[in-house]
Amino acid sequence: MPTVMRRYAGGEGRFDRPSGKGDPDRGGPVVLMVSGGADSTALLVLAATSTLDIDDGRGVARIARERLHVLHVNHGLRGLDAEEDEEFVRELSARYGIPCTVERVNVAELAKRARKQGDAAQGNVENAGREVRYAAAARLANELAEEFGVPRSAARILTAHTADDRAETFFMNAIRGTGPAGLSSIPRRRNRIVRPLIDYTHDQLCDLLRMRGIVWREDDTNHDTRYLRAFVRHEVMPVARQRNPRVAASLATTCDILSDEDAFLNQLASRTYRDLVRRENEGTVALDADRLAALEVALARRVVRKALLAACPGARLEARHVANVLTLVAAGRGSCTVPVDVDVRVEFGLLIVRAPDTAPQRAAAWLEVPGRLELDGGRALVARMAAVPAGSRAPEVALAHGREWEGRSVLLDAAAAGVDPVQGGRLWVDGLQPGDLMCPLGMHGQSKKLSDLLAEAHVPVADRAGVPVVRVSATGPVVWVAGIRADERVKVSADTKVMLELTLE
Repeated sequence: MPTVMRRYAGGEGRFDRPSGKGDPDRGGPVVLMVSGGADSTALLVLAATSTLDIDDGRGVARIARERLHVLHVNHGLRGLDAEEDEEFVRELSARYGIPCTVERVNVAELAKRARKQGDAAQGNVENAGREVRYAAAARLANELAEEFGVPRSAARILTAHTADDRAETFFMNAIRGTGPAGLSSIPRRRNRIVRPLIDYTHDQLCDLLRMRGIVWREDDTNHDTRYLRAFVRHEVMPVARQRNPRVAASLATTCDILSDEDAFLNQLASRTYRDLVRRENEGTVALDADRLAALEVALARRVVRKALLAACPGARLEARHVANVLTLVAAGRGSCTVPVDVDVRVEFGLLIVRAPDTAPQRAAAWLEVPGRLELDGGRALVARMAAVPAGSRAPEVALAHGREWEGRSVLLDAAAAGVDPVQGGRLWVDGLQPGDLMCPLGMHGQSKKLSDLLAEAHVPVADRAGVPVVRVSATGPVVWVAGIRADERVKVSADTKVMLELTLE
């Protein structure tokens, strides 16, 4: 979505940046998110004239003026009022000598496009506006950190959320339905985002501005109770205050407790998740389903959520999606699909979560002997020729080799596999084909379907297409199902002169 960003200088008509680039004692840039309303106006005023704790290790202290930078995002939703909000913020920033960046975004059009693409969350104008604001703040913080010569983590993004906002968000999330994280409401800090006014009420900040003779802008949409926040603010909070005039402070304490407990459970879930992971790569996660089923449900929910987000970070999860996965885990088998077409299966004792478009690709190429064939996922098939060591019995050498490599490498009879013992040759590598049969080593010539062989080896259905199958030729018999089993007809015998070594790396 096209945006327009403009930077305006502070009161001196220029950007003041301190010398001594990279000085660790100076601190990183501080981005103030200012809409022009009472709360954000108070944030700007307090940051410029008083002390705040922005969680940068300095405690409650004055913020060096050269660290400050105002960001205003014009959503283009309120016509002339939006233009006047922008002008107000620019003038207020100039009054205090603080540079100001204005970003203009057509949020209504952005939300409309999201709805057309089926993204209901981003199709909500409020949600789209929030995403735009935080994305703009992150970009600006990164740019300023580079100008300051400090790590991005040294930057701070300050928002003007108050105790009232926190209480309202608590009720909003409770109305929608949520878990401990939602009931924790607005955290005091999340990474670089800090909320130094979280213990103030809106009325306190308004009183502070009146005492200093500072006006602010009012957004009429704040009174439109069609929006959930406005409904909670004007319909729910007044009723709650009749019972407890200090309801905002009381809920702040509740939110702090829930936030601490949620953080603890998240740490525990992270450790448990790492213990249960059996395979994890881009787009795919496999967990020990049996151990997951034995967990307390509160912990299991969080572990499942982590697995889903690890496989597909963009998935928008609801409680019912996690519950569906836990139902499969409890049953020990089955499959389902969660948002963004994430495939979830429980089979062979594993919970497998796979994002769309991450199914393994079937190989289809010649493997030169000797030679190497690169496969998907960073794997490779390697072929070598080896003579039987003098004084050794070929079958015993092959058996010891297979045990040492645990099936990932085999020694076969080169001639029986169709490879010239002197000049070498080539083998065809592809994947499982319908109706494929082989005579698995150890079954004394009995045939078996490859699909049955893979099932007995506990290879998940979704992974079977990625198992390399080595053949004598494109239409010839199977030599080796890589990592699973060789064919009885190409095994090393007492008459073998030259061995073919195949290894799956």
